[in-house]
Amino acid sequence: MADVRSEEQKKIDEWLPITSSRSAKWWYSTFHNVTAMVGAGVLSLPSAMAQLGWGPGVTVLVLSWIITLYTLWQMVEMHEMVPGKRFDRYHELGQHAFGEKLGLWIVVPQQVIVEVGVDIVFMVTGGRSLQKVHDLVCKPGDGCKKIKLSYFIMIFASVHFVLSHLPNFDSISGVSLAAAVMSLSYSTIGWAASASKGVQPDVNYGRTDETDLGVVFNFFTALGDVAFAYAGHNVVLEIQATIPSTPEKPSKGPMWRGVVVAYIVVAVCYFPVALVGYLVLGKDVEDNILISLQKPTWLIIMANLFVVVHVIGSYQIYAMPVFDMLETLLVKRLKFKPTWYLRFISRNIYVAFTMFFAIAFPFFGGLLGFFGGFAFAPTTYFLPCIMWLAIYKPRRFSLSWIINWICIILGVLLMILAPIGALRSIIIKAKGYTFFS
Repeated sequence: MADVRSEEQKKIDEWLPITSSRSAKWWYSTFHNVTAMVGAGVLSLPSAMAQLGWGPGVTVLVLSWIITLYTLWQMVEMHEMVPGKRFDRYHELGQHAFGEKLGLWIVVPQQVIVEVGVDIVFMVTGGRSLQKVHDLVCKPGDGCKKIKLSYFIMIFASVHFVLSHLPNFDSISGVSLAAAVMSLSYSTIGWAASASKGVQPDVNYGRTDETDLGVVFNFFTALGDVAFAYAGHNVVLEIQATIPSTPEKPSKGPMWRGVVVAYIVVAVCYFPVALVGYLVLGKDVEDNILISLQKPTWLIIMANLFVVVHVIGSYQIYAMPVFDMLETLLVKRLKFKPTWYLRFISRNIYVAFTMFFAIAFPFFGGLLGFFGGFAFAPTTYFLPCIMWLAIYKPRRFSLSWIINWICIILGVLLMILAPIGALRSIIIKAKGYTFFS
């Protein structure tokens, strides 16, 4: 199919982060997807299990793994369903499914909430993990002063003021690979350290709150935590856009191979951490399992450093589509020239914004549940299904139609219930909180 873009459009597309390079290998999609998915979320899974209980907890974990793999397959398939055209961005697929204007309004606000929200949570996670390393290495008894979380978030952000100037997905593939390896490492440390600790003599798998209302709200929050853990869909089309494609060899082949390997890695990371962590620590597990594990000190220090390296990579993976949207707006709508200093200023402002927000609202567990339910449930669990029904129009009550509607109903329930519980937990934690403390 002939390329109908003007020379100026081609130059702009070559400059924008998502479309500037199409030379990625299938394994790039593996570690980009692992980095995008296995993030701060895995560390909260034992806590989610404690709030859900054994039966519902295992059911929700397994169901989420199956549903999100299915919706990810749908997105990979839809990337090139129009011959000669590639939907390189989530909102482009939305526009094809729902129309130019409506598609933009349905997808872009949710995608921005997800990507900016996740980057803020990663800022908090990176800062918390650095603080934990400092507190383990330098104890108050040794004459060390306690340093505020705000400063650690600033230290973590300083890395992104540098890394954010890498132009596109291919250029961050090294960072992403390191992050994917780290996620596997600290997940293994998380469950192995729990297992070596052994089931605690006073372990309790009972209620997580004195009141029935509290138990129900905690259950809702945990649903959001699980949703947050399976959230790579917001960047999947952007990752697929970097893989070369021809009519004989479409990009969906290598992309799907990468996704399957990524999902096997995800299962290896998630299930042992969630199940062993809850088995050993019961309902007293913290919302970040590494905080619950104090010994052996050197191992927990290592795990926290691995988390820092991993969330550095994850931050960049989620920031890249935001940079693409920002730069598209500046260059195509506002007619700025595509220059290095435009990129320098816009990206630094974004990093500073996420840092400022993370310092102001570091309620880690509540933030996970809130963003997980409010924004991830639609873009991960049911928006791909709605697009599939709108575009392919499967026959009513056919298998495809039934599966998609089941995913949509479960996703909508998740979207409604999870933020309710999370908002309550944010309000409770915020009661005794002073800004920038």
